[in-house]
Amino acid sequence: MLESMTGYAALKGDAIGHNWTWDLRSVNAKGLDLRLRVPDWIEGLEPALRSGLSKSMARGSVNLSLRVQRDEEQGTLTVNQVQLSAVLDALADAETLAIDKGVGLAPSKASDLLNLRGVLETSVEDTDTKALLAAITAQLPVLLESFKDMRRKEGVALEAVLLDQLEQIEELTAQAAEAARARRAESATILRTNLARVLDNSDGADETRVAQELAMLAVKADVMEELDRLRAHVAAARDLLAQGSPVGRKLDFLMQEFNREANTLCSKAQSVDLTRIGLDLKAVIDQMREQVQNVE
Repeated sequence: MLESMTGYAALKGDAIGHNWTWDLRSVNAKGLDLRLRVPDWIEGLEPALRSGLSKSMARGSVNLSLRVQRDEEQGTLTVNQVQLSAVLDALADAETLAIDKGVGLAPSKASDLLNLRGVLETSVEDTDTKALLAAITAQLPVLLESFKDMRRKEGVALEAVLLDQLEQIEELTAQAAEAARARRAESATILRTNLARVLDNSDGADETRVAQELAMLAVKADVMEELDRLRAHVAAARDLLAQGSPVGRKLDFLMQEFNREANTLCSKAQSVDLTRIGLDLKAVIDQMREQVQNVE
């Protein structure tokens, strides 16, 4: 199946007291260009992700962003002994001062003390980065499958466009062959007329040599070889599309050959109809080449 280099996928996950968000996207490129933005405090994360991406795709400018956050509720509540002792000392001083002033104080509850700032603390244990690494990388295949699924869907649409353009090239090649055959009879008449004109105006000219030169000009103007190669290129392109990705580089090279034959056809045309068909071919080939740039 043909696969486009354009794709996008997003995913969320959580484990080991953390949650994370994936963002993976790509556009076309001549080779594989991986750009990763991932936490550097998880040892071994970037090499593992880079390896997984490299095995999953052959071409494209790929951007992967991974944000990892610690869960807010993670941690253990502990009593700050120093702070609690200071609070109790301050409370005792307050009670003594109140007695001296003849003021009565309501008994303090433990919950009141614990709600005072600094008495309770949340102690967070060190993160087990190896376990976190394993949890994150275990989700990478799920992300990649979603990503590749989108690229395959794009590839289906892209393949339909390319096959339609190949049909247009094939049809224009057939029209060019008809125009070339029609031109052949006209060219033969022109060559005979030119030969007679040259012989009538050239004393002592070698009739055989002049005829050979004119025949060589006729051969050079013949476009059947270019048309045969265009048909062969159409067949080769269809075979590549049937193979599926990665065939982008081969298709790109084939488009250069398509363009070369179309250029030669235009230079040899020597007729309005054949020139028009050659220009139409060049237009379709150029459009197809732009689409091929997106094939992995």
